[in-house]
Amino acid sequence: MASNLQIWKSSAALLGLLALGGSASAQQLPRNTTDIPNNTGYTENVDFADIDLDGDWDAALAEGGDNGNDQNNLWRNNGFAQGGTVGVFTDVTAAQFPAQVDQSRDIEFVDFDSDGDHDIYVSNTSQLSNQGNKWWTNMGGAQGGTTGFYQDQTAARWVGLGAAGSSIAPSQLIAGSFIDFSCDCDFGDMDNDGDLDLAHSSYGGAFGGNVPTRLFLNNGAGLFTEFNPSGFQLTGQTIAAGNPGLWCQGTQSANTTNATGTNCDIASSALDLDYGDIDGDFDLDILHGARQEVPRMFQNRFAEGGGVLAYRDVSGSAFPAGYSTGNGHYEQEMGDQDGDGDIDIYGLNWLAAFGFDDIVLKNNGSGVFGSQATLSGSSADDNEGDYFDYNNDGDLDLFIANFSGQEKVYSNNGTGAYSLVATGTAIPSDSTTTLDADCADVDNDGDVDVFVANDANQNEWYLKNSTTSNDTFAPTIPRLEQAPNRTAGASPTVVRFWSGDNQPYYVIAYYTARVDVSVNGGPVTSYSAKTQWGQQFRVEIPGALVGTITYQAFVTDRDGNTGSSAVKTYTATGSAGPMTSYCSPGLAGVLACPCANPASGANKGCDNSSSTGGAVLNAAGNASLLSDTVVFTTTGEKPTATSIVLQGTATSATGVVFGQGIRCVAGSLKRLYVKNASGGSITAPAGADLSVSARSSALGDPLSAGLTRYYAVYYRDPIVLGGCAAASTFNITQSGSIVWSN
Repeated sequence: MASNLQIWKSSAALLGLLALGGSASAQQLPRNTTDIPNNTGYTENVDFADIDLDGDWDAALAEGGDNGNDQNNLWRNNGFAQGGTVGVFTDVTAAQFPAQVDQSRDIEFVDFDSDGDHDIYVSNTSQLSNQGNKWWTNMGGAQGGTTGFYQDQTAARWVGLGAAGSSIAPSQLIAGSFIDFSCDCDFGDMDNDGDLDLAHSSYGGAFGGNVPTRLFLNNGAGLFTEFNPSGFQLTGQTIAAGNPGLWCQGTQSANTTNATGTNCDIASSALDLDYGDIDGDFDLDILHGARQEVPRMFQNRFAEGGGVLAYRDVSGSAFPAGYSTGNGHYEQEMGDQDGDGDIDIYGLNWLAAFGFDDIVLKNNGSGVFGSQATLSGSSADDNEGDYFDYNNDGDLDLFIANFSGQEKVYSNNGTGAYSLVATGTAIPSDSTTTLDADCADVDNDGDVDVFVANDANQNEWYLKNSTTSNDTFAPTIPRLEQAPNRTAGASPTVVRFWSGDNQPYYVIAYYTARVDVSVNGGPVTSYSAKTQWGQQFRVEIPGALVGTITYQAFVTDRDGNTGSSAVKTYTATGSAGPMTSYCSPGLAGVLACPCANPASGANKGCDNSSSTGGAVLNAAGNASLLSDTVVFTTTGEKPTATSIVLQGTATSATGVVFGQGIRCVAGSLKRLYVKNASGGSITAPAGADLSVSARSSALGDPLSAGLTRYYAVYYRDPIVLGGCAAASTFNITQSGSIVWSN
């Protein structure tokens, strides 16, 4: 797919040169009226994801808002799997979306069930009629259905609403959800466990600002339980002064400036919130918007609490005096505006009292913001701002959507200083009522385009970038977490890293990321990293490794540009693991992977449909019959795959084709354990499981000293890669041998 994409881009660039003839006077992002559906209505939001995993951007639109109930829409990109033109969209709502009408203000793509495809969370408002937010599951992946087709699973995805431990009053439950006034919700891995959690904002009835924002933790399979360490339950919709701060340290106090954990303010007229690591500790903090109050900052205290999740309201110490005034702060964004490796802030209408002026704030690296600057010419009723690099010069420019008139583009000079681009130069004249805009390269030609969501029965706009240059700037990785020295064992070494680029966070989240690892200077093995959102990625390095472990992070953008981090090391002590890996497909006489899916390195299985580079089997512990502590772990499987630990009495030197992989374990095969992966990993034995030797005996294969047994884990992968039979819905790790002792 990558090679096809690059060929297409080269052709598109050539055609663009012929069409434009090098004209410097052409408008850079003219309106395209032919390549998107004719969609009118009251569109509140647009979001991009690859719903069918074919390599191009598709789009979802939230409809209705304060105008009333309406059907949300799904536009499929006709490129790649559809065999049409990339960047031309078809409305597939009727066939692929639940037939539901509601007052939607936001629609977010997110892989909430960790199965490798993109699900949806819909934010609704009860402004006109009581309703709750919705979970729509992509029926591909673990669901076993068709990728890109959605089903409402709202009631099944919430856990414990209104019950003990929930802050939600039972009177507020409705249709499997809870009554709320939600304009924006975001996802991020708040507790560093490898799945995506939810921050659910609320602006309150009639923008009252008295209904709390709530946090929900993901169990890894897409089931969400409220994070409410206070245990306090409201008696109705609103939170009162002096009530516990639910998920935030201290007690509720509107507009508090306390930053020590005594007080917090979790209830305001929030129309937007964002995750990001403001202080460089790799925990996801929360920038919490407020329409008529001042926006707030909540620091994630996971690192400070020794791995215990907690949030503290640090608005009083994070922001300078006078950072926000008046009423109308609709939105904000976080990104590295000045290229110094930390995230800065763009605040839309944050100086509303002075004529709806927009500002930018620079981060000093430790989560304190200053160097406040007002954007010249920004004094207008703007509604949404997004970062994009419209001129492909490598920095974050700004697209500003206006509620009552002309959209705007601001050019970044590379240091975070912004200048207004004259209307007609970058974008056309416009008088629409715009509520949202998102930026992505929807036609895969190497430059960023813009979808504009319009209100008041006006058509959506598609601003198609006509530049003939391509994005050649690689992502940066200025921060890579230092792994501590450790004793080898079954638990992995978790490492996080932050990546910057000339794209918004919601594009960076879909980049391909990995960490290359070597032990004592030996061969390099690659481990796939997962997005935590907030421009951050997380990888699990097997805990069984012993020696000096060297690791380096890499991130590749959608244009094929790859950036790398500095190299770091840590030491893992203990005896070497009990297992010797072998059976690397395509190496040392072993058969090559059968589905054009080679492993990304030695000692890995064949690649799978989640593009992890191949699953890896590791073992730790003591392979002694008297004190058997062997534990198998895997990484790089499908996120929630059903997995089986195999034991064999013999081995095959070349291996045999086994689904989408190569199996070298042979002889009499025993299925030792059946597990469901979480985040692409299993651990076995675990809990009440028998030890490996005891389980082997129970299955009729008693082990004895000096005996060698062979191991691998095969797992379900329902998406069959090219070149393999339709029945090949499984894959397998590399193999390993263990010599048992007394």
